[in-house]
Amino acid sequence: MQNKLSFYILTDTHYLSEAMWEEGESINNREKGDQIAIKCTPYVLRSFLNKIIQDKETPYVIITGDLINNGDRQSHEDFKKELKLLTDAGKTVFVTCATHDYAGLGDDENIFHPVYYKKDGCIPAERVYKTELPSLYYDFGHKYADSIDEESGSYSVSFPGGFRLIAIYDNGNGRSHCGLFDNGFAWLENELKKANENSETVFLAVHHPVIPPWQVYCDVAEFEMFGGYKRLREIMCEYGVRVIFTGHTHVHGIKEYKNGNGRSFYDITTSALPAAKGRMRKVVFDKTEGSCTVESISIDRIDGYDTGGLSAEEYIYRLNFGGLIENSLPLAKTDYEAFIENISHVFNPSVLKKHPFAAKRLISVFNRLRMSTVAAFAGKYADITKGDKLRLKNVYVKTVACCVLAHVFSGDAPYYPDTAEYKVISGAINKAVRLAKRFGYDIDALVPGSRTALETANDFLYNTRTGNDSYIKFFLED
Repeated sequence: MQNKLSFYILTDTHYLSEAMWEEGESINNREKGDQIAIKCTPYVLRSFLNKIIQDKETPYVIITGDLINNGDRQSHEDFKKELKLLTDAGKTVFVTCATHDYAGLGDDENIFHPVYYKKDGCIPAERVYKTELPSLYYDFGHKYADSIDEESGSYSVSFPGGFRLIAIYDNGNGRSHCGLFDNGFAWLENELKKANENSETVFLAVHHPVIPPWQVYCDVAEFEMFGGYKRLREIMCEYGVRVIFTGHTHVHGIKEYKNGNGRSFYDITTSALPAAKGRMRKVVFDKTEGSCTVESISIDRIDGYDTGGLSAEEYIYRLNFGGLIENSLPLAKTDYEAFIENISHVFNPSVLKKHPFAAKRLISVFNRLRMSTVAAFAGKYADITKGDKLRLKNVYVKTVACCVLAHVFSGDAPYYPDTAEYKVISGAINKAVRLAKRFGYDIDALVPGSRTALETANDFLYNTRTGNDSYIKFFLED
């Protein structure tokens, strides 16, 4: 097996120790605000770790940052106990850390402050400092390192068979530049040069993305990208690095970057463990075949945790962005205050608060609206058959919208250009853009960046990334 390397990769575990919270409004609001299943993170993590332990053939595990949720010491100590389950089972674990893993002190831009979530409020908890992280996780990375970048805490590890992991701590300044600085880039290039001289197959692991899941992500919040992502892209292409494993976005996606010289690599980002569908990936490098295979693995249930009869995916989804909206819509009719409270964790509901009667009417109309009505509005801009028109009479706009929302983070949205739903939505967008221009409004100009409204919508209607978000097999040479 010297010609192969296999490992599991997880990210954004957002672990919160059970010792850090009491049942009540404080923790529930934080869970909804973060839109991840925080309270059961120990059980979600352990369910995945049990699955990894059962695989006797895969010796390595990599976790790429946001290990815990809020920079508190107790969660770090308990998280390390979870990792020991892996090492006791003979696995070797490598981690990187990111901004959720330490608490800001005012000396950088980090905004996280650890607290105990009490029934009647929050009180400060013991924090972990950024400079502590490498030593705190020494047994899960630096212990095996051939080289360490002292400034960032990044490290480089060789594996039998000629493989090399470069694990990058991308804390940067904690917010607007979460990446490497000049010294870190110099260290990285030096490691890549040595790897090339030794004919090693190199892969990178880092928290923040190098390629955005959707272009609007980069246009709206470029600081959420890896600090120096454009520089890192070209370095990867120059040295022939074919893949980087990332997290942070909570999106399950695979995207290819190709530079002007035709050199390319894949940014494979994995959804947060307690979010989206709750998945990790298994990676196998095969030098004999010259390939890398990446598949997604989920859990059916959350071991030891009462989900009220829901599957792991169903329970996690109800707390995610799409699930919160979908489950809140019926409340607009029966309990408007509860609806407003739920929606406030997703966006600012000030308009809904100010005009409750109009809001209720609009939501009621939206709940009853059918895709056939949208098709009638789109008219000739939606080129659909009579059969499609008949079918869409039984399809609610709410159903389509919730489906799109459900796939924002889990990937592989279903409305490709050959579907009637896509033709209707794209037709309605095109008609709305044309109508608005007649009255002197440019909808496309309101979209951040240089893309049109339809181009931006496409990123959410179907997978405009690279093939299947859950699986890929690619060659190690361009």
